[in-house]
Amino acid sequence: MSSSFRSEGPLSGNILPRPRSVFVSSPCLGKSRRSLIELMKVMMTTKLRPGNQARLAAPSSRALCNAAALRSTRSPKSHSVLQSRQALHVCAAAADSYAQSSLDPIERVVSKVVGAKNAPTVVTTGYIALWYGLNVAFNLQNKVIFNYFPYPWFVSTIHVVIGTLYCAAMYLAGAKKASFERPITKKELTLIFPPAAMHAIGHVAANLSFAAVAISLTHTVKTLEPAFNVILAKLILGEATALPVLGALVPIMVGVAMASAAELSFNWYGFLSAMMSNLTFGFRAVWSKKNMKEINIGSTAIYAWTTLISCLICIPGVLIFEPQVFPAIQQQIAEKGLVAFATPLASVGLLYHLYNQFAFNTLARVSPVSHGVCNVVKRVAIIATSVLFFGNTLTTQTKIGTAVALFGTYLYTEMVKKYKKH
Repeated sequence: MSSSFRSEGPLSGNILPRPRSVFVSSPCLGKSRRSLIELMKVMMTTKLRPGNQARLAAPSSRALCNAAALRSTRSPKSHSVLQSRQALHVCAAAADSYAQSSLDPIERVVSKVVGAKNAPTVVTTGYIALWYGLNVAFNLQNKVIFNYFPYPWFVSTIHVVIGTLYCAAMYLAGAKKASFERPITKKELTLIFPPAAMHAIGHVAANLSFAAVAISLTHTVKTLEPAFNVILAKLILGEATALPVLGALVPIMVGVAMASAAELSFNWYGFLSAMMSNLTFGFRAVWSKKNMKEINIGSTAIYAWTTLISCLICIPGVLIFEPQVFPAIQQQIAEKGLVAFATPLASVGLLYHLYNQFAFNTLARVSPVSHGVCNVVKRVAIIATSVLFFGNTLTTQTKIGTAVALFGTYLYTEMVKKYKKH
């Protein structure tokens, strides 16, 4: 006698036949029956995990194969070989179908080339590569602009204005998940605004440093950002940090001190601006950790709203701190023409938004610690390419100090992973 039951979970609504009770005299057959039951239980109970990297907790290929092989063990002995071969084909098809169902749209496209198993890794690697490439291009283009147009408040404002226009265009085109997602409530605005304000000020401070000193020095100083995060987490959230994690900050401080002392382009304005960026980004990280749990929108939407709020802060800043920029704009347009002046600004703004977007996308697919390691490698790539591109001369002490600071940042991420509280 047989009956049916209704599955619950991602396959809800499908009627699955209940396996008939049969006499099991073979250990292999018993194992196959257990695998089939295991497969059905997984199919009934599996749920999608939230976030951009939703995956189905798929059963193992071995379980699928054993389940498929159950049919062959019930057949007459004269057909056992043929049925076994058919079971293998069923196994492969079932495994591939189940793996395909766990992929997001981009991974499904990639899986046609590399297979369903490798698609998530390939997509994540692609996101990291785009993040690095866009970030390097942004830093180089940004410095080129500052070399002939040293107005960091105005350029910073252009970055976030272009980002806001990009998000608005995506939203109007129907790609809401790739932009603002939905209107936010008054309470959500009060939660997003503090870290967004720190994001805006920190971005301007970083550009003040980029305009004043070499890119390599700014990025070396910015390796101190974890130290600010630790201090502010203690002061604001009351979170204690393990002693080995604190110890990992020492080589960062030593490396930054060595590199700064011997940097040929060093000046206090550029150094203190980079330190201000560290401080404000530290506030952004701590307040984000405190507030963002109460906001029910995705990370992409949070960044889009952060960009819009940054516009509201940066635009008045230009009027207050850089009123002299407007005669300089008129002079640039007179010398180069409107298109030649505006195109680099628009492109650097788009690069800024896209590299941050891919950084967020990468963070959604990897652990925070892995993201931190990626950040270290990113700084190495930016420092190396900027030195080669601009032909900057680095003293031996600066090279050693930069290497020590970067190693300290890597060590810090490893200590955080090891001593993270569960």
